[in-house]
Amino acid sequence: MGFSFLTQEIAMDLGTANTVIFQNDQIVLDEPSIVAIDNSTGKAIALGQKAKLMQERENPGIKTVRPMKDGVIADFNAAEMMIRGFIKQVNSKRKSLFTPNIKMVVGIPSGSTEVEIRAVRDSSEHAGGRDVYLIYEPMASALGIGLDVEAPKGNMVVDIGGGTTEIAVISLGGIVVQDSIKVAGDVFTNDIQQYLRQQHNIRVGQITAEKIKIAIGAVLPNLDEEPEPFSITGPNLMTAHPVHATITYQEIAHCLDKSVARIESGILHVLEQTPPELYSDIVENGIHLAGGGSLLRGLAKRLSEKVNIPFHVAEDPLRAVARGTCLALKNTENYTFLMR
Repeated sequence: MGFSFLTQEIAMDLGTANTVIFQNDQIVLDEPSIVAIDNSTGKAIALGQKAKLMQERENPGIKTVRPMKDGVIADFNAAEMMIRGFIKQVNSKRKSLFTPNIKMVVGIPSGSTEVEIRAVRDSSEHAGGRDVYLIYEPMASALGIGLDVEAPKGNMVVDIGGGTTEIAVISLGGIVVQDSIKVAGDVFTNDIQQYLRQQHNIRVGQITAEKIKIAIGAVLPNLDEEPEPFSITGPNLMTAHPVHATITYQEIAHCLDKSVARIESGILHVLEQTPPELYSDIVENGIHLAGGGSLLRGLAKRLSEKVNIPFHVAEDPLRAVARGTCLALKNTENYTFLMR
């Protein structure tokens, strides 16, 4: 290792919606994946939460960019600024004369193409990563949930993130069958916006739609614990007069129905391709849900009824990938599924 005090180890879950960075087993950063850029200079003026406050409230001199779309880097320049800025934030807490060598493990969607993988690697290297390892997100999720991924046993993980839903069957430290569908948190938010436009004639922004999703997002029309209806105010589509509406969780379950059905077919599609021995392991152990989407009320119940296999929501599902990336960081020597 040599100068180990000059080597800094970082585990990063570079998500479409949020970026989480772990260091020394602790979360040192958990921020929205968004950057605000000054149009005249092209420099970043805010990152993460600060930039999110500006989103949909910009003037022509500023633009907010979410560099990740559908789980992959859509804007290379902004992604690099964001990763570099986040690493700098983590480092500002260190007093050091030297710029440390950074060893990083970064999660990527399992359906990533060579080009997309390259983009993540290049951005991480440009942002200061010396030793960059990549790990597929469903693998990281499984580690973060606490599954023994190297055992000769089938484990199935469904990770519903911001940009993609990753579905994978894992055995012997590798992904046996996987599917990555572009139906996830962002699509749910969009569904809610469309629904309010059609049913209530209200225009709402992404931010409000996301608040509604978090407050009353559900996928079953009858829940045991019912969240209180949510009140919103917005402009009427035709007159631009303010409209007040109260939205119930049943309405949200209704408008998310089609998207959730697409995730269901994705899960069934992966199960169809799963070898029978692994399939019987999965029936025995159930299917594990992670990612922010697994917080939708009634999801585990709905999926269990649909697929006839029990579904379990991971604890702290939002950070499962980040926790798994952190575990992988400790074992970069032993884990064969990490990509250099």
